[in-house]
Amino acid sequence: MHLNTNVDLRDHSFCALMYSEADQWLEATWCGHVDAQEAYRGAQAYLDHAARMPSAFLLNDNSRLRGPWFESLDWLADVWVPQAGLLGLRYVAHVVQADQHHDILTTRLGGELPFELQIFQEVADARHWLRQMRRAYCVPARLAIAPGPALMGKPLAAGRATRNS
Repeated sequence: MHLNTNVDLRDHSFCALMYSEADQWLEATWCGHVDAQEAYRGAQAYLDHAARMPSAFLLNDNSRLRGPWFESLDWLADVWVPQAGLLGLRYVAHVVQADQHHDILTTRLGGELPFELQIFQEVADARHWLRQMRRAYCVPARLAIAPGPALMGKPLAAGRATRNS
């Protein structure tokens, strides 16, 4: 289900946010050269939709991105990460740019996180991992929606950032 698309009319770069009903996760797809303003709008759109439709799982696909993908990792670390954790995010599958062999995300966000972060080269591998996480923790697809912060009743578990080849 399509939730939101932010398109830059100058170069047609975009961030599209979808909700996969089959997998019960949010999926952000970034394409083209996304400038700082577009990146903030796309990341904020995730937070806005996660507040209304919480999910413990996020597939963040940067495979079609060109150039620097986010100019303010400080904002991600200081604002987005804590808010996403409070909204129930527990597992993030992050797919790197196709033209990159590494991602700065793990070096900046490699410490304690309120969710588990895995880095992938291929979207198919990221999807597979998210499905494994749901099965490993005995969460059927229909129950993958995380409770809101008021319903959680316990502190957030610390996650970790790791890379899958």
